[in-house]
Amino acid sequence: MINAMTIDLEDWFCVANLRHIISKSQWDQCELRVVDNTKCLLETFARHKVEATFFVLGWVAERVPDLIREIADHGHEIATHGYSHTLLTEMTPESFEADLQRAIQVTRACVGRDIVGFRAPSFTITSKTLWALDILVRNGICYDSSIFPIGFHPDYGMPEAPLWIHKLALAPLTEVPLSCAEVWGRRIPCSGGAYFRIFPYFVSKCLLRRCNKQGRPAIFYIHPWEIDPGQPRIRLPLLKRFRHYHKLQDTLRRFERLLDDFQFTSVRKLVGL
Repeated sequence: MINAMTIDLEDWFCVANLRHIISKSQWDQCELRVVDNTKCLLETFARHKVEATFFVLGWVAERVPDLIREIADHGHEIATHGYSHTLLTEMTPESFEADLQRAIQVTRACVGRDIVGFRAPSFTITSKTLWALDILVRNGICYDSSIFPIGFHPDYGMPEAPLWIHKLALAPLTEVPLSCAEVWGRRIPCSGGAYFRIFPYFVSKCLLRRCNKQGRPAIFYIHPWEIDPGQPRIRLPLLKRFRHYHKLQDTLRRFERLLDDFQFTSVRKLVGL
């Protein structure tokens, strides 16, 4: 089965775990490491002949447009991750639309083509932010990949959401949810990020295989900073420190194994857009 490979293109200081420590006004003072890390991912994809979708943060596109063009020149899909990495649960409809429009404008200027895919920062399209769907449609977005069909995470999740790719009832959008495997009636995330770093590799592999056996392509994601053990270390509460820094030194090796064990393409190709 062909699965979808996605990259949330942001730098180490953009993450939600650090938003109360490093403000957006300080981002320009932080060491920009996204270029080298992304080039490493591009080289890895080229070796494995993988096409991916890059959900590009507009703030990053504005500062390193040549990187976004290079990604597109390698044949990967360019989608949007918003501009400022502000959680939708902390925005109004008006501020979200302004953020989205700015992101689309700066990202489209890099590659000269329409942006049709969206992923919310920290997957924050939830039951409280469904108002965002109409705004996505109004701004030319054809598919969303923001809904995480789980119920235990404090910041995101829609436990009642379908596990499979589907048309949304509330808006003319295709929803490409993050992957969970059903095991004994429970949903276990296996779509990447911290879950990929925390679980032993064989567990991730078994869960992704289970998704495929259940008839669903897996939707996998990774951030460039997750292959960068040399990034600056910030003092964080224990749980957030564990989620952000655990096994960074092993991620690239595990990721190479994943690309050997599964087949991937971009979201746009997977859903036929």
